[in-house]
Amino acid sequence: MLLLDASVWVASKDPDDRFFAAARPLVLDPRLAVAALDLTMYEVANAVGARRGYPDAAMELCRAIEARCGERIVRVDAELVESVLGIAAEHRITAYDAAYVAVARLNGWRLVSADIADLVSKGLAVAPDDADYP
Repeated sequence: MLLLDASVWVASKDPDDRFFAAARPLVLDPRLAVAALDLTMYEVANAVGARRGYPDAAMELCRAIEARCGERIVRVDAELVESVLGIAAEHRITAYDAAYVAVARLNGWRLVSADIADLVSKGLAVAPDDADYP
């Protein structure tokens, strides 16, 4: 199972994004099992709708996440936050990024992210263009 963070979903819709070509099949290929966090939709709404000013595109992408992941959208709860806080402190990353790491670890999933500085470079995720997908 691949846990796609918000950066992968956003990259899949932005032809100017460095990871566009690699993110598209992850998001679109029905043979790949993918998951997301409920947090992912907020991050997508913020990145695409609020920051870039494309609310319709943000809604379209959030609907795609919901359709693609279905029951594999993980809800962040208080129990998960305990793990999140430890990971955030240990790796000096945001609680948002740590939530993805915590969910991937708890479920034995591979985290895929375009966040090179905070996740990929620290060995907490793989980049979308990593050729070693299951």
